[in-house]
Amino acid sequence: MDPFKNMQDWKKNMDHFFGEQFWSEFEGILKPPIPQINMYQSDNEITVVCNVPGMKQVKSVDIFVDYATLEIQGVISLPVQGHLVQEEILQGAFDRKIDLPFPVRSDKIDAIYQNGLLTIQLYRLITKESNKHRVSVRVMDE
Repeated sequence: MDPFKNMQDWKKNMDHFFGEQFWSEFEGILKPPIPQINMYQSDNEITVVCNVPGMKQVKSVDIFVDYATLEIQGVISLPVQGHLVQEEILQGAFDRKIDLPFPVRSDKIDAIYQNGLLTIQLYRLITKESNKHRVSVRVMDE
């Protein structure tokens, strides 16, 4: 028996009572943000690894850096047909803003997509400029 089935039924009843907008305040608690990330820090660098399965074209994801914030926008869509029975791989449109441990340079950023992982390499900013820049992503052949 699925222990979360009763929670889904409970959520449907609450939607009916409070309205669907009620849950927007609890979205981060009920389901984790997407894409899932790991962040690694050294003295002058930050590496962010994002789980973005099934991305066919790198143009379907946008990456922006502004001072000490990384923003990733895009869509995760899995090319599977049929009735969904269980969902653990979250999918859909996402817009995730990530606070970085220190300000980073907007002119020196590397982004590579390989094997379903988007790896973004950022470098420490020495000055206090704040400019939002779009980052281009390269595809690595397997």
